[in-house]
Amino acid sequence: MHSIDDVQTALAQEGYVCGRALATVVFLSRALGRPLFLEGEAGTGKTEIAKALAASLGRDLIRLQCYEGLDAASAVYEWNFAEQMIAIRTAEAAGGADRNALKSELFTEDYLIARPLLQAMRPNPKGAPVLLIDEIDRTDAPFEAFLLEALSDFQVTIPELGTIKAPEPPLVILTSNRTREVHDALKRRCLYHWVDYPTFDREMDILTARVPDAARDLSREVVAFVQRLRGEDLFKTPGVAETIDWAKCLLALDVITLSPEVISDTLGAILKYQDDIQALQGSAAKRLLDEARADLATG
Repeated sequence: MHSIDDVQTALAQEGYVCGRALATVVFLSRALGRPLFLEGEAGTGKTEIAKALAASLGRDLIRLQCYEGLDAASAVYEWNFAEQMIAIRTAEAAGGADRNALKSELFTEDYLIARPLLQAMRPNPKGAPVLLIDEIDRTDAPFEAFLLEALSDFQVTIPELGTIKAPEPPLVILTSNRTREVHDALKRRCLYHWVDYPTFDREMDILTARVPDAARDLSREVVAFVQRLRGEDLFKTPGVAETIDWAKCLLALDVITLSPEVISDTLGAILKYQDDIQALQGSAAKRLLDEARADLATG
């Protein structure tokens, strides 16, 4: 990936279609060794770009799925207490166990469970892995503060073993659905890009790449309908992931063209809240379909 065009081509070969702005920030992230912070609505392809990048580079993908209450220990390492207890019981049963020797043996690599951050900083024959820190907005301020050091120096400290520094910094991608604001100090250490909903043409390219068996006319109707649907007052707007899922469902049902009845029967593929589904029943679905077809006719 020696140029922005190379990035777009490599990602497209893995089924990920991205615009030049996103390809540029991915290229710069690699060239400068800076983490990449991707923010946007759920389902716009933030997680998928990490998968496509790892596949295109032939690198391992290491994913840290964030959640409320995630702490440094869970993200970096844990000791295998069950195995340690077995070793202690075995030594006691044998008799004459040297406590100091036993202690030094218990806190070694043999009993260490490496979590994603530690895994990403260990040598890898394939090269530095892609580290995906997914949905960072689900964590809290203390974990963000911990990441400041980890992502600045690319090293972690284990009291019993010392400091472990990555021989080659991993390619770090952080994602956020913006359920809360992430602290500026963390964002400043990253290159930033807002991943928005795609245009009609780009979403068509994505759907063609991800669901190649779908008929082009059906794909155009699906994309036009979803684009119209995003303009409605919904609790949760469907992302690109829902567009792909819906197309796959329609393909499985051997649907050739959209109709209000088909739309009503398959709304669960694109809408995930009952209030939204209820609002799109009957005449509302027909209205949106008519508007989508009008868009296609004039586009």
